[in-house]
Amino acid sequence: GTAVSCCLQVPDWFLRTSPYAVLQTFQYSLFYNHLKNIEENEGGLDKFSKSYKTFGVNQFVDGGIYCKEWAPGAEAVFLAGDFNGWNPFSHPYKKMEYGKWELFIPPGQDGYPPVPHGSKLKVVIRAQNGELLYRISPWARYVVRDEDKVNYDWVHWSPPQSYIHKHPSPKRLKSLRIYESHVGIASPEGKVASYKNFTYNVLPRIKDLGYNCVQLMAIMEHAYYASFGYQVTSFFAASSRYGTPDDLKEMIDIAHSMGITVLLDVVHSHASKNSEDGLNKFDGTDSCFFHSGHRGNHQLWDSRLFDYANWEVLRFLLSNLRMWIEDYRFDGFRFDGVTSMLYHHHGIGTGFSGDYNEYFGLHVDEDALCYLMLANHMIKFLHPECITIAEDVSGMPALCRPVAEGGGGFDYRLAMAIPDKWIQIIKELKDEDWNMGNIVHTLTNRRYEEKYIAYAESHDQALVGDKTLAFRLMDAEMYTNMSVLSPLTPVIDRGIQLHKMIRLITHALGGESYLNFMGNEFGHPEWLDFPRRGNNESYHYARRQFNLTEDHLLRYRFLNAFDRDMNKWEEKFGWLASPPAYVSEKHESNKVIAFERAGLIFIFNFHPYQSYVDYRVVIFKYEILLDSDAAEYGGHQRLDHSTEYFSEEYPHNYRPNSLMVSKIFFFILLSSELLLKFFGQIWSLFWEYLGEG
Repeated sequence: GTAVSCCLQVPDWFLRTSPYAVLQTFQYSLFYNHLKNIEENEGGLDKFSKSYKTFGVNQFVDGGIYCKEWAPGAEAVFLAGDFNGWNPFSHPYKKMEYGKWELFIPPGQDGYPPVPHGSKLKVVIRAQNGELLYRISPWARYVVRDEDKVNYDWVHWSPPQSYIHKHPSPKRLKSLRIYESHVGIASPEGKVASYKNFTYNVLPRIKDLGYNCVQLMAIMEHAYYASFGYQVTSFFAASSRYGTPDDLKEMIDIAHSMGITVLLDVVHSHASKNSEDGLNKFDGTDSCFFHSGHRGNHQLWDSRLFDYANWEVLRFLLSNLRMWIEDYRFDGFRFDGVTSMLYHHHGIGTGFSGDYNEYFGLHVDEDALCYLMLANHMIKFLHPECITIAEDVSGMPALCRPVAEGGGGFDYRLAMAIPDKWIQIIKELKDEDWNMGNIVHTLTNRRYEEKYIAYAESHDQALVGDKTLAFRLMDAEMYTNMSVLSPLTPVIDRGIQLHKMIRLITHALGGESYLNFMGNEFGHPEWLDFPRRGNNESYHYARRQFNLTEDHLLRYRFLNAFDRDMNKWEEKFGWLASPPAYVSEKHESNKVIAFERAGLIFIFNFHPYQSYVDYRVVIFKYEILLDSDAAEYGGHQRLDHSTEYFSEEYPHNYRPNSLMVSKIFFFILLSSELLLKFFGQIWSLFWEYLGEG
């Protein structure tokens, strides 16, 4: 069982916000009552969340097959498949309590399993109207689609020898640098790429770039490839379009051998409406796993919404998380669509100003929030090294505080306002109208003692209909002027410099973790568009052209090198794991931002044409560490790296020492604490933005 205390450790900051503390205490009581009921009726959360080992079709050591399903609306349940010549009635399930059904098939002669590995199966449901429905088990581990078919088929996956993991999971990371990835598009070729390709071609690239975590999208099986994996049809099945379950296990194992943490983008906020190869109408009713009627449908996503108050839905979802951790060795999850889960309005047509009335009240889906608390409690109790991330745009208070405090229990939340801000600035404002205070506010506006994942752009900005930062900055000139043999035009020069500045200031100021979507590190051109009828099933935009960084005649390699070195210096100094930055300057007319973090001084000049001579900054002593004006970053090589600079006792921006920098474009500098720590081994990062003005 799971030992649980009913004592709620509500922090002082929340008690001061009464009456909301009363509502938070009520929410915790719901969580505690659920946990207590699981203890009393299921033998504990440990046993309850292991249900993936008994539900579905599972093979015993002696070769026998045990089958179990939850189909409360069914009149009868049968198992049919290749093993019995697709006879729909020869293997009936026995009805149990609470809508459950079970079937045991003894082993064949000499202990051979009656359902061979690789054979096709279907659960046959006799609905209340007498109709026979052929369904895929909600617990199916492997489903495939033949090229000439529309729907997926359930294939029994029980190989004689499954993949054996050889490498332990990495230790919990202090600084999380996430490479958001999609296996299917991880190749320059116009096709669906494989787990094997990702293992041997992409993981080494991720390691070289300095990312220590990969977040995998579109792993849970989804019938519609263009859904980006967010219309899940089989929750326990790893997508077969990339390879076998063992291929995925090997991929994760190899990532672990490189010290890379692997997270799964898990979709528990909704499910596909497919019924032939999905959860919808599994037992012939409109409900089963979902709310019935209007409440069970998401009007924007055209998908089904789970009934989180249902006991068997909790079993299904909690067991799903545990299966991905224990069978595949995922190191945690990014929970998709958390805002939709938290509120009955699903965030549709709703803005969030930060007023606490927006986060507490009857519009909050208490059952969904209780499920998220249970999920995080289970993960932390059984696998404390695992990481959980919430994709929430609303800013729900305490979502990333421990469950014992009445919080949601997540480790991180996505700083979703940051990419929106960069898009708004680039799209709507002239360079001279950029507001330094507004940029700093967006990058630092986060809840106290809750960890945020900062990112300048993710997969959302790369999708067709939107534009990546690089494409917004350079647009059509990316087709003609990214060659070093062509003149460095003002558009390309501006785009390359701003691309680096935006990513570094987001990395250093925006949160306690950093995320990048694959390919965006080097300014991947164009957009993402999966094969569909509207584009004649083309794969042209459903790929990542990593080869662009390997061509020394193209400027993409400069952005790639800068991103790599940015990550590697974070690895050395750990600013993501440090306390939030102290911003010492945000000068509107000079367009200069300066801040201190991790014993470093960061200075950015966002002025479109003005460089500065003898600009006073807060610093003690520095020399150049990493210069983006150097040749390897596509710069003009105008700086003398042998020069050292010393401060004077001249107060500036509430600091006792400062100096006059001879030229300022963009800097990252070390402060005196690290100078002392490293016994005078002084380093600095210097970067010129847009010439000498």
